[in-house]
Amino acid sequence: MTTKIMAFGEALIDFLSNGATQAGELESFTKFPGGAPANVAVAVARLGGNSHFTGQVGDDAFGHFLKDSLESYGVITDSMLMTKEAKTALAFVSLDSTGERSFEFYRNPSADMLFRESDFNAAWFEGQGVFHTCSNTLTDESITEATLAGVRMARDANWIVSVDVNLRINLWPDHKVDTQRVINWMQSGDVVKASLEELAVLANDPFALIDESLVAGVTLFVLTDGGNPIRFYTRAQGSGEVMTPKVDVKDTTAAGDAFVGGLLYQLAEQGGDRTSLAELSQSQLTDIIRFAAACGADSVTKLGAYPSLPTRQEVEARLVTSFS
Repeated sequence: MTTKIMAFGEALIDFLSNGATQAGELESFTKFPGGAPANVAVAVARLGGNSHFTGQVGDDAFGHFLKDSLESYGVITDSMLMTKEAKTALAFVSLDSTGERSFEFYRNPSADMLFRESDFNAAWFEGQGVFHTCSNTLTDESITEATLAGVRMARDANWIVSVDVNLRINLWPDHKVDTQRVINWMQSGDVVKASLEELAVLANDPFALIDESLVAGVTLFVLTDGGNPIRFYTRAQGSGEVMTPKVDVKDTTAAGDAFVGGLLYQLAEQGGDRTSLAELSQSQLTDIIRFAAACGADSVTKLGAYPSLPTRQEVEARLVTSFS
């Protein structure tokens, strides 16, 4: 049975800036489908995985655009809900000269924040799977409860629980992250991906937090640090690192999501259950993370979120040029 990868959370519209910098030049924004979990779902689908998106959008023009966009990339949207109670979320994304992003969100509340525990369907968790979450569904108490309910349902089904910390501080009330809420959720995962910068927000000693997370039950903790080597830590196989490929950066919008999509796709290919995850060797993990790194590297060479996410063939080519 093909392992299902279900990404849960927000799908939204990314309005990407044209980067106008000349005096008198007007800044304009182009509409792209986005949202971190939706990006991960598309990343998995582009690689050929069994990809599902779970969440809620508004029953409006933007919501229908997002559903159609996900389906056009091969994502299964049977567990994607629509509501008339709120509008689809929007994000305006500006880029600096290195392709790094700044965000302005319109999301208070948006349709994705109204997803509730009762909206989950037990049938969605049939078979073998991976349940993927990120911290944007922790910024409000009700959507936090829904997220943790999904995690419990995934665990009850013996699915792998994936966590991408992916902090967006300006989504939190008064720009104050509830660090204990994030840590508790993070440590409910089997696979955690975080950046060193994000962990520094959560704890005075990021590496002590990694150790604590492994003791708490995390099986694989992946730490990114910009262009520096990607480090990974496990309960059973020790730690290791993978160099990041050097590429010409155009847009980093979907880099982390491409990385996570590649990581989850490979974990599904390697067995896709909690037992097989725990049994992966350091050599296997190194290969998996190289694949994920190649996904992230390829995505930053193109503009936009969904359009930048690579196919399996593109990743294989990137692996040859980056790691051979």
